[in-house]
Amino acid sequence: MDINTMRSAVTLLAFCCFVGIVAWAWSRRNQAEFDEAAQLPFRQDD
Repeated sequence: MDINTMRSAVTLLAFCCFVGIVAWAWSRRNQAEFDEAAQLPFRQDD
């Protein structure tokens, strides 16, 4: 296996991971959890 083939494989794997993370972050299924987490600093615990 050539070093350039290995570099290409690692680059492709990193890109696929990046696309997977972006898809997960923009998923509507997770929107409610992210909205709740975004409001945590503004919560007033009495």
